[in-house]
Formats: sequence, C-alpha cells, structure tokens
Amino acid sequence: MPPDPESATERTRLLESRPSVANDPHLRELQHDEEARSIVNSAVSKSEQELKESSVGERLPYNDYTTIDWLHDLVKDSYRYRNVRALKGIRGRLASALNSCSGWFAVALIGSLTACVAFVVDVGVATISDYKLGHCRRNPFLSREACCEDKTPMLASSDDTGASCPDFTFWSNNYWATFAIYVGFALAYGIISSSATMLTRRSLPAAPSPPKNMSQKINGGGDPMASGKVMYMAAGSGIPEIKTILSGFVIPNFLDLKVLLVKAFGSIFAVSTGMCLGKEGPFVHISTCVGYLVGKFIPKYRDNGRKMRQLLSAACAAGLSVAFGAPIGGVLFSYEEISTYFPRRVLWRAFLCSLFAAVVLKALNPTGTGKLVLFETNYGTSYEAIHYLVFVVLGIAGGIFGGIFCRANFAWSRWFRAFPLIKNYPVLEAFLVVLATTLLQFPNPLTREPGDVIIKNLLVDCESTGSKTAWVCQQEGKGGVSHGYLGWLFYGTVVKLLLTIITFGVKVPSGVIIPALDGGAFFGRLIGQWIPGISPGIFAMVGAGAFLAGVSRMTISLGVIMFELTGELEYIVPDMIAILVAKWVADAIGEESVYDLAQAVLGHPFLDLDHAMLRVQNHNTRVEALIPPPQTMEEITVAVPPSNKVRRSLLAQKLALLQRRGLMDAGLVLVQNGLLQGYIGQGELDFGLTEVGAVYDSGNGGGDGDDADVRLLGDADEGDFDLGMFVDRTPLCVCAAAPMEYAVEMFGKLGLRYLMVTEEGTGKLVGVIIKKRLVAYLDSLGH
Repeated sequence: MPPDPESATERTRLLESRPSVANDPHLRELQHDEEARSIVNSAVSKSEQELKESSVGERLPYNDYTTIDWLHDLVKDSYRYRNVRALKGIRGRLASALNSCSGWFAVALIGSLTACVAFVVDVGVATISDYKLGHCRRNPFLSREACCEDKTPMLASSDDTGASCPDFTFWSNNYWATFAIYVGFALAYGIISSSATMLTRRSLPAAPSPPKNMSQKINGGGDPMASGKVMYMAAGSGIPEIKTILSGFVIPNFLDLKVLLVKAFGSIFAVSTGMCLGKEGPFVHISTCVGYLVGKFIPKYRDNGRKMRQLLSAACAAGLSVAFGAPIGGVLFSYEEISTYFPRRVLWRAFLCSLFAAVVLKALNPTGTGKLVLFETNYGTSYEAIHYLVFVVLGIAGGIFGGIFCRANFAWSRWFRAFPLIKNYPVLEAFLVVLATTLLQFPNPLTREPGDVIIKNLLVDCESTGSKTAWVCQQEGKGGVSHGYLGWLFYGTVVKLLLTIITFGVKVPSGVIIPALDGGAFFGRLIGQWIPGISPGIFAMVGAGAFLAGVSRMTISLGVIMFELTGELEYIVPDMIAILVAKWVADAIGEESVYDLAQAVLGHPFLDLDHAMLRVQNHNTRVEALIPPPQTMEEITVAVPPSNKVRRSLLAQKLALLQRRGLMDAGLVLVQNGLLQGYIGQGELDFGLTEVGAVYDSGNGGGDGDDADVRLLGDADEGDFDLGMFVDRTPLCVCAAAPMEYAVEMFGKLGLRYLMVTEEGTGKLVGVIIKKRLVAYLDSLGH
C-alpha cells in the first residue's frame, strides 16, 4: 500500500538519501576527504567570512545533484570584487587588472586547448576508420585521403572493392572477405570504445521507484529502498548533462580530467566503427571539461558556482567551433541550445573562446586542406521560385523524421535498455548495435564511410572540377540515373533513420548531429534526382539542415552552422525555410527535442523555463499547490524562542529527518510566532553540528553534548555555540495565492534554490518550495 500523501514524508524521484558525514566514519577522516576539505576551506575564505556578517548567511560547496544558489553566489562575488578594489598601490592595480582580464585569458586558453584535443580526435578517426577497409602502403599512419593525396579514391561499389588509388591497399579483393574484415574491425572498435566508457562509471545517490500517481510523484511515493543510480560519465553526447549543470544543478566528476580523456579516446573508436553517431556532441562535452579544468585554477571561478557556469557556457561554444569549423555557429549554439543563463559578457567571451578554437584548429590543419570549411561547395547554379516548394517539402520531411526519431528513440530507450542483460552489460549492447550497423551499411557503397565523409560525398557538385571521379557523380552521369542508385539513396535514408534510433543512447561517446545530417542529405539527394536544371547537392544540403532541425529544434544557430559548413552564402534562404518548417512540424508531433527527452530518460533534473511555462499555462493553479504536506512542514520547521537559541538535540533530530528525505539541498525554516525569520540549508546544518560542534565541544571541555543551546538568530555572545553565520535571514517569499507562473518565473530567471510561501493576508509562513519540488511538479503535469 502506498503511503497516505498527506502523512508521507516528502521525497523526490530524483534522489534518495546517502550517508552523512556525521554517520560515516570514513567520511569523518577530513585529511582523506576532498569534499570535507573544500567545506573547511570555504568556511575560512575571506569572502565567506564577510558573508557571515551579512543577511544572506554563509553557504557551503554543493553535493551530488544539489542546486547552486545563484543569488548567494552573486552576493559572494560582489564581496570578492570589493576586496580586490580595496587594495591600494601597485598591488591593487595589478590585482584589479588580473581580475578584469582573467576571464578573457581563460576562454582563450580553453579554445586553444579544445582545438588541440579536436586535432588528435580528428586525425585519429580519419586514420583508424580506414583500417576497416585497408591501409596505406607507404605510411600506415596516414588516412586513406592523405595517402592518396591528389588522387581521388572512389568509393567501392557493392560489386567491386578496388580503388583508384594505388598507394592505398585493400585487405582483400574478395567482396565477402572485405565484408568480414570490415565487420571484425568495427566490432573491435566498438568493444574498445564501450569498455573505455565503463571506466567512468559512477553511482549517484539512489532514486526511488517511480510513483503511481501525481500526488505520490510530488509528495514522495515510490520505493524508498531503491538502488543507487548508475551513470557513465563519458557516454553519449554529454549535452543533456551539460544543460542540467548550466541550469544550476551539480553532477560531480562529470567534467573531470579522466572523463575528458576517456571521452576523447572513446570518440575516436566509436566514430571509427561506422555507427550512426558523431563526435560533435562529445566535442561540446570535451570543451566544457576543458573549461572546468581551466576554471579550477582561477579562484573567482573555482569558488563560485555562478561564475563557473558563465565560463562553462563560453566553453561550450568552442566544442561546436572545432566540430564543424563554425566559430559563429558555436556561439549561437551555446546560446540557443545549451545555456539557460547567457548575459552579454558571456556572449563576448564565448565569441573569443570560439575564435581561438577556430584559429588554432586551422593552424593545426587536421583535414590537410588548410581550410575550416568542412564541406566546401560551389554549385554555380541558383534556385528559382518554384524550388521553394521543394525546400518546404524537405522541411516537412525533416520535421516528420525528427518527430518520429525523438518519440521512437525515447520508447526504444525505455524498453530495450530496461532488459537486465542490456542494462547490466552495456558493452553487449554496443556490440549488437555495431553488428547490426555494419551488416546493414556495408552493402550500400554510400554508407561504408564515417558519417562526415558520407555528407561530403552526398553534397558533391558533379559539375565542379575534380568531382567527376566521385562514385556519386559516376552514377548520376550515365545518361540517366539508374534504379539501383535511387534504391541505394532510399535505402540509406531508411537505414540511417532506423540505426540512429537504436544507436543514440548506447554507452559510448556519441552525438546525434552527424547522423541527422546524413539522413537529410540522403533524402535531399534522392529528391534532387527529379528536379531538373539544378544540382542535387543543393537539396542534399538543405535536407541535411532540415533533418537536424527536426531532431534538435535548433533554428538560428543551425542556419549559421550550415552556411559555415558549406560556405554557400547564397543558399541561406533555402536553409532557413527548411529549418523553420522542420521545427514547426516536429513541434506539432512532440514539443521536446532529442536532448530534452534524453534528460528525461537519464533522469536528470532540469528546469526549462520555456517548456515549464507552457505546461503551467495549461493549468489554472496557484503556488499553494506546491506547499509540502503538513508532516513535512512540521519536520522542517523550527520554532525559535525569544532567546534565539534551540537545543542541539532538536536540530540533530531535524537533520536526521532531512537526510531521510534524501533531497540533499533541503533545509530548515526558522519561525517566531509563525513569522519567517530565516532558513538554514541541510549541508550547512550538517557541517555546523558536526565540525563546528566538535570545535565548540573541545573548547568547552567536552561541552554540554545534546543539551547544548545553539544560537540561530541574533548577535552571538562569547562562548555561544553559534550557527547564525549559516542562516539566510532574507529568503525570498511569494504569496500562496499567487499564480503558479510566479514561482516558475522566479526559479527560472533568478536561479533560486528555495522559495518561501506565505499566507495571504497574514504573512505567516505556510510552506517552503525547493527547486527539485518544482521540477517534480512540472513533470507531473505531463507534456
């Protein structure tokens, strides 16, 4: 029987309790506990010491899946800034100059380092992926393209494995032997990539089983004894997790150096398998890791969650910049798709970060062309008004593809990955997906290469010099297109759709951008065969953008990326038409993009203000719907007497109840005569009772134990056990009768960690809302 919602202890499906520092003897060893050391360090920092005397109180570093306090971090940074400005003389001028330029220097370094990692990955993929077919005789470390230099290697047809480049030797001239070797190499690559990803496995706090109804979902239904949540930090694109982090949540170790190295190494072998995935999403994760690692060496970013997220937002731009050679598109991608907080200063620094990434990558020249443009084209023909209809058709097709893909991938992830064998052995899933991919893709001469090479081949303009020897152009130049060639184009479209559905979410570093572009390019090239007087490559280009728009719902950034990818400024308008139509059609099928649905599958808490407001507008509810049940309010409320002191034993009991709820960033509300006086977070209370309490006990010859009085409000006297430094005496409040839109807007735009609810007319406290409670409520409203 599920517990009575009104008497149940409030829980959330996001988290379950974990051992506290006070209850775990291993965590008590401060010299071996990084988190405890960071707590001690933050407690004695100059800016935090000054915050003790302010009305906002002191905060401590954040734990697993807790939320950062945007407003507190803003105030904390103001104290730090005033301390810098207070310095006099040469030291003061140097400190002020360093403070002003450190952010610019950081993003320049981030962009440069990201480009270096991208160079290694690009060269590695180009070389290793070609081993599936053969090797370069004069230098086995050269890719097929570099080996052939000026010679243009034709794609092998389904009946011929020969190549026009004599320096590149195929493993066999027999079709079936080549097929078997191709599959064997791909399977080996898949196992290597997935096995490397397993090294980043981490168990996060446990998540209770899903509740059976809305009341349970908000107030704590489900199995409280659920096992811990397992997460593979280097798996997938990393974009859903980065969006969660930038929205104010904390995922520990997700941006560590180990994850960066595994992500880069795993991406090389994952892309080389030929699976329907790309390295563009992982590049965004890699650039964010670089941003985090650089930020750790700069105090103003290391010690401030708000500032760190500004740096990470700028770092995201470098990921797309090096992935596509699209520096402007990378900035817009960070703004449109990933970041939830993007002020003008972040925009400027993202621009510089993306610029340095592009400059360094061009200098390193991983493609050997000396150009940033990956798929440079020059069609030489212009479109007419009648072609707008074709562009609209491509947009409709892209929207349908995107809508179907998002729904199908969501259903596939929930069904197939729920099987114990697949869930417990992720390497087996990667093995099966690689096997299915190679068996389906090798017979088609257009799908044997990595995804970026497929796009390059499909965008080719057969009228340009040097393209006559391309296999696509040979098929289209035989005095009429053969039915076999049309069949391969149709086959490629369908196979890319099906394989991308089952591939996205496999436990290897992977992204969905390149597969979506591949599918659109196949379909566009197919449609272009029936449009006379214009290059089919134009429709392949427009179709690629449309299909990616349907999957990701990007608009402005995608239009710029398509221009920077191809260098075709003249076709901006067709791209814009197809992208907008694709977005509209995909939104009609389902409002959430693939990244939003991935967050739901992975169970990451995330507050998307736009989607949240749409859900709330469909329900005429008030803030009072978020008020916790009476038992919860009784557990988290501390009635402070006029002496402003309470028993230590009472606070210990309240802390135990908080830990049982498992929210980790909840807290206690302090009232006098029913009126709100302040709020103290769970982490601060835990630290205060254990570490500050230990200091107090040692200074008092053992202290009074649980009978000691703890001061929470007012000015402390000498010898007091004082936790007032941790109390926020100015928490934001909202009336219980206020529309729900008020709470959503305050949490979304102010970045609140908690919000107090007061009674209409009297001003008495009636409830406390934390961010996770609001997220759970919005999830209960559905889509």
